[in-house]
Amino acid sequence: MELMTTMFWRCLALVFVAVGFVGLLLPVMPTVPFLIAALWAASKGWPSLEEKLLNHPKYGPDIRAWRETRSIRRNAKWAASLMMLGGYIILWFIPTPPVWAKLTVGAVLLIVGVFIWTRPELFNETSLTNENADS
Repeated sequence: MELMTTMFWRCLALVFVAVGFVGLLLPVMPTVPFLIAALWAASKGWPSLEEKLLNHPKYGPDIRAWRETRSIRRNAKWAASLMMLGGYIILWFIPTPPVWAKLTVGAVLLIVGVFIWTRPELFNETSLTNENADS
């Protein structure tokens, strides 16, 4: 049973990493939130992947910031907001979805935007790394 549980968490972590990788290729899809989800799944059954994600040169600082302080960099907040706004504007030019669906998507994006902007901001990434080195 323990093997099945470990395999489940590893498969889930791989799915999140794969979706995050797709986010590297598609500019309208985020990467870091899926890597954070992969980190969560890896922490349940794949410590080596968890360590790789935390120490990734590009995404590691954002992932560590979220894990340790639940903070998001200001430029990441702006990027997410602009991408959501751009995608929502494009949605209104597509004739097929009904207006109620477009309004629902807008409400969800607004809720996500409020969530993002109410998270604390990581002002100095080096302070986060220095705190880790001290402990």
